[in-house]
Amino acid sequence: MKRSLGVCYYPEHWPRPMWEQDAADMVATGISWVRIGEFAWSRIEPVPGQYDFDWLDDAIAVLSDAGLKVILGTPTCTPPVWMTERFPDMFARDAQGHVRGFGSRRHYCFSHSGYREAAAEICRILGDRYGRDPRIHAWQIDNEYGCHDTILSWSDTAHEAFQTWLANRYGTIDALNTAWGNVFWSMEYSSFEQIGLPNLMVTQPNPSHELAFRRFSSDQVVRWHEAQVAALRPRTDAPLVHNYMGRVLDFDHFEVGSSIDIASWDSYPIGFLSDRLEGTPEHKARYLRQGDPDMQAFHHDLYRAVGNDNRWWVMEQQPGPVNWAPYNPAPLPGMVRLWSWEAFAHGAEVVSYFRWRQAPFAQEQMHAGLRRPDNAPAPGQHEAETVACELAEMPDTDIAQAPVALVFDYPSEWAWSTLPQGADFSYFRLVLDTYRALRRQGLSVDILPSDTTSLAGYALVLIPGMASVPAPLMAAIKGQTVLLGPRTNAVTDELCIPQPMGPAIPGFDVTATRVESLPPGIRRPVAPGGAVLRWVETLEGSANVSLADATGAPMLMSDGQTHYLGAWPDDALWSEIVTRLAGEAGIEVTPLPEGLRLRDTQHHRFAFNYGPEPVVFNGETIPAAGVVWWPRQTTERA
Repeated sequence: MKRSLGVCYYPEHWPRPMWEQDAADMVATGISWVRIGEFAWSRIEPVPGQYDFDWLDDAIAVLSDAGLKVILGTPTCTPPVWMTERFPDMFARDAQGHVRGFGSRRHYCFSHSGYREAAAEICRILGDRYGRDPRIHAWQIDNEYGCHDTILSWSDTAHEAFQTWLANRYGTIDALNTAWGNVFWSMEYSSFEQIGLPNLMVTQPNPSHELAFRRFSSDQVVRWHEAQVAALRPRTDAPLVHNYMGRVLDFDHFEVGSSIDIASWDSYPIGFLSDRLEGTPEHKARYLRQGDPDMQAFHHDLYRAVGNDNRWWVMEQQPGPVNWAPYNPAPLPGMVRLWSWEAFAHGAEVVSYFRWRQAPFAQEQMHAGLRRPDNAPAPGQHEAETVACELAEMPDTDIAQAPVALVFDYPSEWAWSTLPQGADFSYFRLVLDTYRALRRQGLSVDILPSDTTSLAGYALVLIPGMASVPAPLMAAIKGQTVLLGPRTNAVTDELCIPQPMGPAIPGFDVTATRVESLPPGIRRPVAPGGAVLRWVETLEGSANVSLADATGAPMLMSDGQTHYLGAWPDDALWSEIVTRLAGEAGIEVTPLPEGLRLRDTQHHRFAFNYGPEPVVFNGETIPAAGVVWWPRQTTERA
C-alpha cells in the first residue's frame, strides 16, 4: 500500500489570495492529503438555516486542482453561538456542577438529543452537497472525542438519559439494587427516578454506581457518533474517519471504531511527555525534545486494532512546539522525520501534520505549524520534505503479525479508575509498562481488544490488569503461552468481588486472596533480580512458584503455559519475566540500548533512536533522532 503525507489546513483563517500558493507549496513539500472544515460551522451556517458554501466550494476547488485529496470534517465539535441559544441546556457540566460554556470548543453534552439531531442534520446537508463529490476522498467525523475532559457530563440532560439507560440495562430496580449491593449503607432505591449522578456526595459513591455512569457515558459517545455515521453513510462512498487522542480513555474506542472505516489519532509526543505521562525527572529530561520512546508506538498499535481491517492514520502529527502542555520545548532536529517513519513502520497509511501555517490569533497562536505565522518555512516543513522524498523510494511497510499480543480493555480502565485501591494505580500505566518491557527486548507487539476470540499465530499473549475476562477470551487463551495479571479477572462486570475469587482461570489453581498497594519508594526485592512496586497480591494454590519475593511469597505462579503475575514489576523484573516467557514461547529477544526501539514489517526491520546521543546497533551508528532500516533477512548481522 502506498503511504503518503497530509496536512491540516484552515482556508477560512487566511486571505483568499493566499490559497493557490498554499496549495502549490503543499504539493511541493510532498503532501498529498489536506483536512479542512472541522471547525468551520459558523462560516458554513452563519445564521440558522442560511448556508454559505461558496467559500468552501472555492477552497475545495483550489486544493483539488493543485492535486490534493480533501478530507472534509463535520464541524460538530464547535457548534456556533446561535446553536447554544437554541439549546441553552446543551452544555456539559463538570463534576462540581459548573456549566462548561461557549467560547472555546467541545461545548456540548453527548446526551443532549436536540443537539445530537442538529449535528446529524449538518452532516446530512454536507453529505447531500459533497458526499458524491470525487474531490472529497475521506470524511472526518467530529474532532477528538474526549479532549478537554468532555466525556463525563453531570448535566440535567445526562442525568435523565442515565436514568433511562439504567432502566434499560437492569430492567427492574430490584435487579439494580442487587447488582450494586445497595443494601450497604441503606442505599437501596425504589425507582430509577430516585437515582442521581455519582458526584457531590459526602464520600466515595458506590463503585458500581460510578462504573455504571462511566459505561453509560461511553455509550452516549457511541450513540452520538453513530448518528453522524447514519447521516453520512447513504450519501458517500468515501471512508469515514475519527481522530482519537493519546491516553484519552473515558469511552470505548473499539465500539466507536466499529461503525467507521479508518481509525486515526493525533500524535503530540513532546506534549504528551509533559502533560499526560508519569516519569522520573531524569526520564522526562532525557526525552524532553523527543517524547517517550513507547507512547507513540503504543497508540499506533492500539489504533491499528481499532481501525476496520487494521486501517489507521495519524491525522495530526506534532511538527514543532505545541501550546497546551505545561512546558513546550521544540523537537530535537530529526524527530519530526522519526515520528513520521515510526508511524509508517506500524502500518499508517497517512501521516498528516498539524498544521500548515501557525495561526497568529486565538487559543492556538503559540502552536507551531509546518510554516511560521509570517509564512516562512518552519523546521518541521523541511523534515516533512525529507520524508516525502524518502517515500518515493519507500521500503515496503506492510504490517506483519507480531509474535506477541497485548490485550487492551477500556472497561478495565473505568473499573480501576473507580476503585484504584492505591493512589497511583493506573490501568493505562500498567499496560504501557508491559508494552515497554516487551519493546525494550526488541519485540514487535500487536494490541488486541478484549472481545478477541482467536489468538492464532501469537507465540506469547499478555493480559495485564483486565478487570473481568470475557468467556470467549478465556477460551482463546487455552493452549497459548499467556501471562495474566496483576489484578486480572478480579471483579465482576458490576465491580464486585466474584465467587470464586480471581483470577479464576479454568484448570489453573491460583487465587489472589489479598491485595496490597504500596506507596512510592517502597520496593520488595524478587529473586533472581528486580523488585515489585505499587501493587502486590497474596497468591495461593497448587501451581508452581516461578518467582518469589525475598520472604518466599509467590509473585509469579505457573502451570504449563499459563502464568499469573501477582505484582507490578519494576523494569529489571519485567526484563526477567519477558526473557523467560519469550524463551518458553520460542521468541528471540534483542535487549536494546537505552532509547532504541525496533519495529518489524513484512520485509524490513526499522530502528528508531529516541535517545539524545548516537547508538551502535546492527553494525551501524544511528544518530540521535535517527531512523534506519534493513531487509529482514540481514538484520541478524553483528
